[in-house]
Amino acid sequence: MKTLNWDNPLAAPTSGVQSRSVEAGQDNALAPTDALTRPIKLTDQTQQLIQTEINSDFPAAGINLVKPATYEDSANDAESGPQRRSSTTQEATATAQTPPATLSVGVSARRRERGTAEPFTPMKPINSEDKRVVNGMGDINQLAPFKYPWAWEFFINANKNHWTPLDINMAQDVHDYHHNLKSEERHVYENVLAYLTTSDILAMRNIGLAVMEKMTAPELQIYQARQVYEESLHTWTYQHCIETIGLDQSEIYNRYRVVPEINQKIQVANRRLNAVMRSDINLRNSDDLQEFVLSYAFFSGIFEGCWFYNGFSPIFALQRRGLMKGTAEQLQYIMRDEVMHCSFGIRVVRQIMQEENVTLDPRDIRDMWDEAEAAEMAYANFLLPNPILGYSAQDHHEQFRFTANRRARQLGFEEPFAGAKNALPWLDEQSNMRKEKNFFETRVTEYQTGGALKWE
Repeated sequence: MKTLNWDNPLAAPTSGVQSRSVEAGQDNALAPTDALTRPIKLTDQTQQLIQTEINSDFPAAGINLVKPATYEDSANDAESGPQRRSSTTQEATATAQTPPATLSVGVSARRRERGTAEPFTPMKPINSEDKRVVNGMGDINQLAPFKYPWAWEFFINANKNHWTPLDINMAQDVHDYHHNLKSEERHVYENVLAYLTTSDILAMRNIGLAVMEKMTAPELQIYQARQVYEESLHTWTYQHCIETIGLDQSEIYNRYRVVPEINQKIQVANRRLNAVMRSDINLRNSDDLQEFVLSYAFFSGIFEGCWFYNGFSPIFALQRRGLMKGTAEQLQYIMRDEVMHCSFGIRVVRQIMQEENVTLDPRDIRDMWDEAEAAEMAYANFLLPNPILGYSAQDHHEQFRFTANRRARQLGFEEPFAGAKNALPWLDEQSNMRKEKNFFETRVTEYQTGGALKWE
């Protein structure tokens, strides 16, 4: 038996859907249970109103998107048929104003019909020289021929570097945190995680929403898709450490909202990265393109290349004393990923500047470094109001300046901090993992390929 769906009166009738009684005085009430499966027959006037309403929404279609509902009284519905035919014109009009569930299908069919009506014209093969990092004229859906084979190599190597936080034994870290760390060391540990976990979510959003969609060569997008995954993996890693140690997750995750020094770094990043997330940005406009390049230079050179790279070092300082080794090993794998992210981003920035003939204002570049240094100095002083054994706020700040000079050279910019010293000569070793492990101590999760950059 076919009945009308009163939640969507214009939808095609279905079996077993409850119908509604329209006896006099019962317009807003359900009929008794024995009448709920009775069919409804629309009058010719009601059918015409429904069809008129549909066609008025799509006047250019010239197609009846929904077939007028016509029902024949069944032999066992002699009593209900006349009852339903007595529906008022007012109710029919209200019914006709309800959008039909089948309209989307009709629109889709109409578009498909228009598309198939156009004759196929063979296109000329893709020339790799038509590709550009942005504003390219190639087919974004066609991977090869490559113009940027180095981008594809990044993707291949990133997939060889697969790992998860569950691969690392964290049992000793639980004991260290609760029994071996001093209060100032727990302060360092907690706030490093509080900053990093918010930052990696920000990094994931930036690549996925602000950068990747603007690339016009698919080999670049494919690596960046992997990068989005890796940023989410890093966020999982921090959460795994927080949960395993037994920290208050809500309190740790909300520190960037209540600790000014953590919030400052997040706000600087948000302001510089959100500037190119706007929907109306046009990379064929020189001002917009310069803003995009400066934002990407900040992201790859400072956010990932300095703040992340330098941000792991307090935990590595604990690791060097035999403390929190599981967490430090997690961060070593993250650092390997971030080194590749930084290297890739810097190469993309330089490629855009070359292809699009972009020259950044030196004052904008100087302001970028100064703002980043001020935020990092405040963070270091908060993190280490008093030094811990083997690490101090001064070490952290000076290492930022040294790393910033390195990133500036890679970007082709002038060094911002002349004379900065390498305060942590052991830091680069953390991304060059060549370790021998006791089989019974932890699961071996060696990378298959090196991820370290050739800095100079």
